[in-house]
Amino acid sequence: MVQNEKPHPETGFDPIAGVLALSLPGAGHLAQRKYKRAIFIAIGILGLYLGGLLIGGLSVVDRKSPRSETRISFIAQAFVGPIAFLTDYVHQTQFKTTVQRSGPRGGTLPPVIAPPGQNRMNLSLGKVNEIGVLYTVIAGMLNFIAFLDALLPSVRREQKKEEEPIRTTGALDAVLEKGAS
Repeated sequence: MVQNEKPHPETGFDPIAGVLALSLPGAGHLAQRKYKRAIFIAIGILGLYLGGLLIGGLSVVDRKSPRSETRISFIAQAFVGPIAFLTDYVHQTQFKTTVQRSGPRGGTLPPVIAPPGQNRMNLSLGKVNEIGVLYTVIAGMLNFIAFLDALLPSVRREQKKEEEPIRTTGALDAVLEKGAS
């Protein structure tokens, strides 16, 4: 027996697709069987994110940056999903060097970022870093919009042809006739 069950409710609220959309760009729409939209979302958002990384380097995703605007921008970048957290983890552990400090009484203080001469990674300079941050932030904001679209899908009901015919007021016909004469 084959049952015609719809995979998602017709309430216009799909939390499973919303969670999937936050985990990977396009995954929420893929779960809703909107394949074309899922591919476009994935290519667009991941392409924009990777483009930002190519332009500015790994230093554009930095939640522990000394620059407050880079730390704040990580909030938007996080909407790309675990990819942003993985990028930040690699940046923090593999490329960013920290220096242990000791306090005036011999105690240890929290580690700080090593000065540029001792650091394994140099920040991209000038506008290049800012453009890379901008690309990754826009990717995060676009994925937030895609998340909302997957979470709250528009419910479309197909109109049967046997139902009511489409009625017009005739206003368009009157305008067309008047313009033709």
